[in-house]
Amino acid sequence: MKLVQLDATAYRVHTPRWAHAPLSGAGAARGGGRANRPGIPALYLSLELETAPAEYRQLSPLMPPGLMVSYTVCLGPMVDLRSGVDAGWDPLWHDFYCDWRALHFDKGVEPPSWVLGDMTLAEGAKGILFPSVLVTGTNLVLYTEQLDAADHLAVYDPDGALPRDQRSWE
Repeated sequence: MKLVQLDATAYRVHTPRWAHAPLSGAGAARGGGRANRPGIPALYLSLELETAPAEYRQLSPLMPPGLMVSYTVCLGPMVDLRSGVDAGWDPLWHDFYCDWRALHFDKGVEPPSWVLGDMTLAEGAKGILFPSVLVTGTNLVLYTEQLDAADHLAVYDPDGALPRDQRSWE
C-alpha cells in the first residue's frame, strides 16, 4: 500500500439540505459508500472542480440541485491509488472499483471495497485517493473520525454564506 501526504484544494457538491454540515461524514455513514461501511463516517471529495459535479450527478443525465463547496486539505497519511496497484499491494486492492451498491443492496454481500476501507483504517491512514470512474479526475474519501489536531480540513466560506443549521428546511 502506498501512503502519501496531501496538501490540496478539494471540492464537493452537497445536497442543499445538508450544506450546513460540510465537514460531516454522517451522510455516508448512514448507508455506506464505496470505501466505508454503514456506521463509518466518511467525507467524499474531489480534487478537481469538474470532477465534483460528475460524482454528485453519478449516471443521471440531469443534475439535481446542489451546493458546490471548496475545501483546503493538508493531511496524511493517505492511501494513494492514483498510480494503480502493484505487486506489493494486497491483491484485494484490485477489487476497489467493485459495484459496491449492487453487491450490498442487491445481493446482500459485503463489498470488498468496505474491507479495503477497514484495512486503511487499521493502517492508521486518514483516507484514500482514487481515480474517478466517471470522469478523468481524482476522488478522496476521508475518514473524518481519523482526523486529529495535526490535520487540516477546512471549508472555504469567507463570507459565512453556508447555512448554519437546517431551519430553512422546516
